[in-house]
Amino acid sequence: MLGASSPEPLGSAEKDPSDWVTGDEPMTGAQRSYLDSLARSAGEEIPADLNKAEASEHIDRLQQETGRGTEASS
Repeated sequence: MLGASSPEPLGSAEKDPSDWVTGDEPMTGAQRSYLDSLARSAGEEIPADLNKAEASEHIDRLQQETGRGTEASS
């Protein structure tokens, strides 16, 4: 699980993740690392077997919840 108490920068996509040609491929290492950090900050656990599109959607949501990676936090 990502975001668990023990560990395991990404720009936002311009296209909707559901429209990505490679969206069904496993998430990238960068997505996994950043999502793990965001999930821990938010106190959430997220499945570690997400695809790229799912990971991107969780990242967007968690950035909003935590204020990380948004213009307001810069």
